[in-house]
Amino acid sequence: MNVENLSIDGQGRLEIDIMALPMNCVVVISEGVAKLRELPDHGEYKIVTHQGKVRRMRREEG
Repeated sequence: MNVENLSIDGQGRLEIDIMALPMNCVVVISEGVAKLRELPDHGEYKIVTHQGKVRRMRREEG
């Protein structure tokens, strides 16, 4: 599983080099923290939230 924390600068900007990204990925921003996760070839990726905050990002292959 590819997990990468991305940085948000002091002005609230997120810069991502799309040439360095995996072919299929998702970027989730919660509480000022951005995370990039690579999506599986087959299966599901569940993002679990509670009270408006991301709690878990779970990969489920089937």
